[in-house]
Amino acid sequence: MTLEWAMSLLLNNPETLKKALYELDHNIEPHRLLEDSNLSNLPYIQSIVQKTLRLFPPAPFLFPRVSASECKVDQYDVPSGTIIVANAWAIHRDPKPWSEPHKFMPERFMQLQGLRQGDSNNKFKFIPFGIGRRGCPGDGLAMHTITLALGSVLHCFEWEKIGDEPIDMSEGVQFLLPKAKALEALCKPKSEMLSVMCKI
Repeated sequence: MTLEWAMSLLLNNPETLKKALYELDHNIEPHRLLEDSNLSNLPYIQSIVQKTLRLFPPAPFLFPRVSASECKVDQYDVPSGTIIVANAWAIHRDPKPWSEPHKFMPERFMQLQGLRQGDSNNKFKFIPFGIGRRGCPGDGLAMHTITLALGSVLHCFEWEKIGDEPIDMSEGVQFLLPKAKALEALCKPKSEMLSVMCKI
């Protein structure tokens, strides 16, 4: 699902796609597949994944919690035993911490490398996998896998939109956040990758 959102965003933002391809071309040999060891040299691809997860978190509502005791959240008094649901989708689009929150700007994440490492000013504004002890234990694996998958499909294939219209970015209505209309795009293997892919 995140890969489909990322490709849709890239196809609607050709300058960002060019920057991603430039990073791949300058860090991965043309006749080699992307490997785990290459990911640390691809900060822009990593930022694209983070930006995609910010705009389209896979689970827009985090799992419910129950307040263990009475507390105050912002200006609200929360009684003990209250069920609380965090809306990651709304948090990620809040204009207070995010200037131009609906804009696809992966460069923003290049400047916020401490975002998920506990920087107290930033850690609650990007929570695609939840946060704290009850956050997703597989968030590191998910980020790694999505980055490897996105980098691989960009490195191995040429992509283009079908027609001149922007790709529809409407969201489906489900517990998870799929696209309302599946991505339709043209992709063909890059000529230098054909022989490599035939050996797989």
